[in-house]
Amino acid sequence: MNNERKDILVTIQCLTYNHEPFIRQCLEGFVMQATNFRFEAIVHDDASTDRTAAIIKEYADKYPDIIKPIFEVENQYSKHDGTIGRSIRENTHGKYIAMCEGDDYWTDPYKLQKQVDFLESHPDYVMCSHRFNQYIQDKNFLEEEKDSTFQGADYDLKNLIGGKWLTQTLTVMYRRSALDLKEYESYGMSMDIILFYALLKNGKGYCFPDIMGTYRLHGGGVWSEVSLNQRRLIELKARLAIYNVEHSDMAAMFLLYQFAKAMSRVWILKQWRMIIKVFQILKKHYGCWFVAQMMFDKFVLNRNVEWNTIPDIKMISQK
Repeated sequence: MNNERKDILVTIQCLTYNHEPFIRQCLEGFVMQATNFRFEAIVHDDASTDRTAAIIKEYADKYPDIIKPIFEVENQYSKHDGTIGRSIRENTHGKYIAMCEGDDYWTDPYKLQKQVDFLESHPDYVMCSHRFNQYIQDKNFLEEEKDSTFQGADYDLKNLIGGKWLTQTLTVMYRRSALDLKEYESYGMSMDIILFYALLKNGKGYCFPDIMGTYRLHGGGVWSEVSLNQRRLIELKARLAIYNVEHSDMAAMFLLYQFAKAMSRVWILKQWRMIIKVFQILKKHYGCWFVAQMMFDKFVLNRNVEWNTIPDIKMISQK
């Protein structure tokens, strides 16, 4: 690494595809950051078919010390082989990693400074996040976070497993040294929830009460284009991928939490091979009676797992 790269404290990782209407607002959120340290933004365009790449190049030319583009000539996301993650990590130099996808944007010019100051002074934390507003693109409506009582909160792996979701991609900054890349890549899937799981295995996180960004909901978003059933499948596969590497109680509990969510009986039957495998894992960790009761509740009573009735999980949800 040359001396120029050694000076970079934060790397922003930005993935974008066909975000022409949004990418300019996203990049403005990067270049407006007021910091007492150097930072870079690795902006990965995955062979967009609109003018996204042209806008990124415009900003790279104007802010060459900040905007570092990667332009793909062939779409990599569709290959599902981890190329995007490897490519952006190879070009990452910062001690800390901040994340923001090309259709979201930051609104606080001191976001990076606040998060770096916190992580520098709290070495036992591996990540931090903050509150955010939601912009519903189709309705041209900004849904503002209205909880004025929230004063900030810690979270850890048990909270993540129990559904205490105090993160969103655009809000996260994490300590690069806290991520075991070899283990993370062994999961075989690249998803935010897997990344957060891998990080929180090694420490805790903190959510700022500050609203410092906006999450955009629109028809072209990755999750917007995925049906509810497909989301269920992807989420279950992600949890199963973690368990297949770890075989731990925590990973089993992460699988179990999926059954505390709404899951139709028809969908479960369609995925019967994977569901049988999951039930076998749960039987190993929770016993035959527990799994039999869970199956009866779901298939006969159409009732989800009651998360707070499970002793270990009840303690987690109350933490």
